[in-house]
Amino acid sequence: MVKEDILTRNGKPSDNERIKGESNYLRGTIAEGLKDPITGAISEDDNQLLKFHGSYQQDNRDIRNERRRQKLEPAYQFMIRVRAPGGVITPEQWLVMDEIAQKYADHSIRLTTRQTIQFHGILKWNLKQSIQEMNRALLDSIAACGDVNRNVMCNPNPYQSEIHAEVYDLAKQVSEHLLPKTKAYHEIWLDHEKIVDSRENEEEVEPIYGKHYLPRKFKIGIAVPPSNDIDVFSQDLGFIAILEEGKLKGFNVSVGGGMGMTHGEPTTYPQIGRIIGFIPKEKIIEVAENVLKIQRDYGNRSNRKNARFKYTIDARGVDWVLNELNERLGWALEKARDYHFDHNGDRYGWVKGSNGKWHLTLFIQNGRVKDFDDYPLMTGLREIAKVHKGDFRFTGNQNVIIANVSPQAKKKITALVEQYGLTEGRHHTALKRNSMACVAFPTCGLAMAESERYLPSLLDKLEAVLEEAGLRDEDIVIRMTGCPNGCARPALAEIGFIGKAPGKYNMYLGGGFAGERLNKLYRENIGEEEILANLRPLLLEYAKERREGEHFGDYVIRAGHIEAVQSGLDFHPTSVHAK
Repeated sequence: MVKEDILTRNGKPSDNERIKGESNYLRGTIAEGLKDPITGAISEDDNQLLKFHGSYQQDNRDIRNERRRQKLEPAYQFMIRVRAPGGVITPEQWLVMDEIAQKYADHSIRLTTRQTIQFHGILKWNLKQSIQEMNRALLDSIAACGDVNRNVMCNPNPYQSEIHAEVYDLAKQVSEHLLPKTKAYHEIWLDHEKIVDSRENEEEVEPIYGKHYLPRKFKIGIAVPPSNDIDVFSQDLGFIAILEEGKLKGFNVSVGGGMGMTHGEPTTYPQIGRIIGFIPKEKIIEVAENVLKIQRDYGNRSNRKNARFKYTIDARGVDWVLNELNERLGWALEKARDYHFDHNGDRYGWVKGSNGKWHLTLFIQNGRVKDFDDYPLMTGLREIAKVHKGDFRFTGNQNVIIANVSPQAKKKITALVEQYGLTEGRHHTALKRNSMACVAFPTCGLAMAESERYLPSLLDKLEAVLEEAGLRDEDIVIRMTGCPNGCARPALAEIGFIGKAPGKYNMYLGGGFAGERLNKLYRENIGEEEILANLRPLLLEYAKERREGEHFGDYVIRAGHIEAVQSGLDFHPTSVHAK
């Protein structure tokens, strides 16, 4: 039962709570706004509700000022994010996504950091048609955004096929169980008949969420050691698989991760999840629902900047969360079991799985799939999808796996990969292959600086330093975002950049290579010249003085360049080196 005082527990509710409460379970006036021929936009209230349907209203910021001078409204467009639990789709579904990108979007597909895809540049008049074509391919965008559980991640695991199948199935079950139950999505986008009495019985419509849903977004991920490629400690709720004798026994439970913060507000910060115990695998849905309900009932609904689960936990303590969870479950979590992560990146090229099938991981820089000059990436993947009989898997690092390729089909796909130059990513430095960036300009309304469009050129300059230092093949995790919202998880990187203004970034150092430790501010509000001037001596020094097997993030801490950060509560105080 949803507690009645959830809206006032932390003070006056934010306006988003009003919007959700008055929305008739996420309907609002979205349907009417889509038909309005006067504007390419929808109302601000409906824009907030649209997120629950997997879409954001945006505008092209590159031409915003010019359109203002011409007394035109902004060039409004929409992003659609697909819900793909575990990041798996069929080749047939990929072809439909490709077609949508060509017909309605900006002729590109973005692989996201949550193992799914999104489209940019869709006009309001094409929004409904795009979603209907997704639906015909048995895909949807329900709850891909908004104050609900988002796309559930899981390790794409091309090595242990049986374990991946089991973990992937659990990811799908958790995703389906935590979907909003309102029929608003089907009514608005798929023309299903409207349920007239949906206002009358709140708990029948939303038995888990209630009519106000969650205070903020909620993210769940399942990791399979030794790979932490879904950054399990960045999740509100993380499950770490415990394998014994090659069999999945259960999960360690991690709570309270989250990457977002706000510049200049020290009460906001990234945080890493904390492990509270072990559960049998059969209990994963029950635990996921009850952890989510704790956040539903106790999360901050007054200040959205402090509304993520990490702040709920930090305000009350990890022991409080564990006790509250045990009480709701009616049974207690067991003591956490041993595990080990050794990396959080992807392993490129062909690997053979335990089922005898082959899997090819391709590097997709910043997750942007399109045809570039001399690099027909989108065409190449399209041609592979036409002959592939396995599946496509998206990784948490914005890459794609051509998975479950039979030995007979491997030669044919290898020929297509070579024909379209899709292995070109293998020729990049290890730094570039371990890089991630968010979309930022021109579409993201939160962007303060470039990210996706800038990071490749910065890496080109850093590669010269790596060559000089003999570090071309040294794995170093580097990530960039155009704002502090944290979509590319920069706070976990060994080298992280967070945009502050056009051409200016905060630079962070010292994150853990396996995603187990936050980094710390090293230089503030610097441009490219200062970035290179600061990193060059550090990389040269690392090349000369590192210990065997020592990662860059560990080295800068050992050498005294930066302090280790094990909790987001210690993220903001700067080291003596920071300016």
